Amino acid sequence: MTGLFMRLRDMISISYGQKVFLLATLPLIVAVFLIFLVVTSQSRQLAEREIQALETQLIETKRAELKNYLSIARTAVVNTYGRAAPDDDEAKLAVTRELAAMLYGQDGYFFVFDYDGNNLVAPRQTYLIGKNWTGLEDLNGTPITDELIRIARTGGGYHSFDWPKPSTGATERMIVYVNGLQDWRWVIGTGVFIDDVLENVAAARAEVETRIQTTSYYIVGIAVVALLGVFMTGMVLNVRERRLADAKLKQLTQRIIDTQEEERGRVARELHDGISQMLVGVRYALELTKRKLAGDPATSNLLDKGIDGLGSTIQEVRRISRDLRPGVLDDLGLGPALQALTEDFSTRTGIQTEFETVVFRNRLDQEARIALYRIAQEALNNIERHAQAENVFISIKGHRNGAMLQIKDDGIGMIWPRPSRRVLGGLGLRNMQERIEQLGGTLRILSARTGKTGTVIEAQVPLTHMLSPQKTTKESA
Repeated sequence: MTGLFMRLRDMISISYGQKVFLLATLPLIVAVFLIFLVVTSQSRQLAEREIQALETQLIETKRAELKNYLSIARTAVVNTYGRAAPDDDEAKLAVTRELAAMLYGQDGYFFVFDYDGNNLVAPRQTYLIGKNWTGLEDLNGTPITDELIRIARTGGGYHSFDWPKPSTGATERMIVYVNGLQDWRWVIGTGVFIDDVLENVAAARAEVETRIQTTSYYIVGIAVVALLGVFMTGMVLNVRERRLADAKLKQLTQRIIDTQEEERGRVARELHDGISQMLVGVRYALELTKRKLAGDPATSNLLDKGIDGLGSTIQEVRRISRDLRPGVLDDLGLGPALQALTEDFSTRTGIQTEFETVVFRNRLDQEARIALYRIAQEALNNIERHAQAENVFISIKGHRNGAMLQIKDDGIGMIWPRPSRRVLGGLGLRNMQERIEQLGGTLRILSARTGKTGTVIEAQVPLTHMLSPQKTTKESA
């Protein structure tokens, strides 16, 4: 469970740069989202008010039109209605015929109901005539006949309901205006369908939604551009800062390497010129003492052992001094230094070692010579400690891209590359990598832990570290 938690934590962990980017972009995203909500809400509210105002204006126009139509109809029948008695059937018949003949538009007509709910006039829907329609309702349950009678009794007014359109038969919204002929107990009215008004309102709403959608696209586009700007700016700054940090780190690493080499050279000189000479002096004194005490065999044997041990110590001190800073590297160049290194390695370890090179003289600059020598030195140390090898092959050659140092062994190999970033290589491998990176070169390690497959280490330095022949001649002189 703990391992699973750690893996999940590693998967969701973010770098410092990602944290900075999120810190910069999240407020921008939230601000854009809030602006989008406010703009959308305000746009919809404003558009809805405008649409409602348009709908109200169109319906008021329809109502005024209906009122004018009914006024014309009343004017046409006022003489007949005014002179007739309440029970004058002939006058009523004349009025119904006159109203039935008054058609306008494609669907316009006048209708008449008596207060009992009987239809008397319906020229475009004759199936209604002569029938009682008390309790009639539309598809939505809106009362029709009873409400029209009530409005006519109270002095007239408007009513809206769904009704079949005579020209198409489709049920559409209709507005009617009715008035009452109180002496005859009649409801007289006319209506107009407002499907065109509803279509205009729906078109206006669709246009508003289109504008809101377009505005949303603009806002999203601006937000994306802003995010890209933040991202690109962050990337430029990050790359710039990383380059500066890498340059400073490279300078620091080079300074550390130079300091190490200087300290190694100083210690090597101290060992060679100081301690080594002191030990030689002690050995000379012991040998002189041995000659003076030649008549005492026991004392001579003890002195012989001391002289032999001191001789071994002197050789070890010289070897350490040579490993710290081989003089042959500065005097004769990389090839002879590697030759001496391999011979000493073969003599010390008993491992068969072969060295191959071309005549480099001093064609490599000092940094490259030191780096390749240290890489070879570290590789041989690793072979001695871990590889269990029997044969080692070392070559140093130049080519058109620079110089290549190759070290092969037939040992047990190692796991490379590492399976996880948490499994780091040893200090020696990291030192190799850092040294070659300081030169702008490459380090390749070919190996696998599958029996005695061996390991190949290739260190290549670029052509920029190769000195011209003229420069080399001057330096040699």
